[in-house]
Amino acid sequence: VAVGVNDPWYNYRVGTLVHASKELNVYNALPTLFLTNDHTGSSELCTLFLDPAWRKESNGHLLSSSRFLFMAAFRDHFNHKVVAEMRGVIDEHGYSPFWESLGSRFFSMEFSRADYLCGTGQKAFIAELMPKHPIYTDFLSEEARAVIGQVHSQTAPARAVLEKEGFRYRDYVDIFDGGPTLECEIDRVRAVRKSRLVAVAEGGPGSSDLPLCVVANEQYQHYRAMLVHADPQTERLVLTAEQLDALNCHPGDSVRLVRLCPEEKK
Repeated sequence: VAVGVNDPWYNYRVGTLVHASKELNVYNALPTLFLTNDHTGSSELCTLFLDPAWRKESNGHLLSSSRFLFMAAFRDHFNHKVVAEMRGVIDEHGYSPFWESLGSRFFSMEFSRADYLCGTGQKAFIAELMPKHPIYTDFLSEEARAVIGQVHSQTAPARAVLEKEGFRYRDYVDIFDGGPTLECEIDRVRAVRKSRLVAVAEGGPGSSDLPLCVVANEQYQHYRAMLVHADPQTERLVLTAEQLDALNCHPGDSVRLVRLCPEEKK
């Protein structure tokens, strides 16, 4: 709900430092990494992992969208800004160009070890070991510079989903692998902004010709979401008895509805 409140939350901001001399007629704008806590207090979308056998039939989209409908239902629990750290470029052997060129020189440990410690909440070592002054990226290897702000090939689909929801890269990257941090104001997230409360009724299944939508109940402790074929603009959503049971809802209850994917612009 809010990162960096109990422990500092670090990332690098990609910026520029200018070195200039009028006397020598020299002007150099140098790309730089600044260690920051700028996203302190922001709400974070954490990692989703879907078993490979279930990466089909829009299950990944459902998992991602279900979080946004939960945020829309319980808006007061979340910060105005939402961030998502994307996995950076790492090969099948665990080699990270960014880490090898930068992090390893200060942490003196394997990337997997540092990533594990951070993931389990042991982040004090970051403040203790990382340099506080700006880092000139020209001092990094060419391979490391090339992956700043880039995502792992398997993370590219997740990035595309978030960008369709309104998330953007604003020049913040992970301090370990250089992966991008995407961000968006919560009220500008498409699924939050366009979701609607509608009453449910019991009946037959929706036509498969209708768009695929995400529908979720409004129960904080027993939250459930699922995919249905429905008119996103309907005022009365007809669900089967099985769907009502899956959502833990009854006829007459209000549910939140939004189209699963943004409409393609013509």
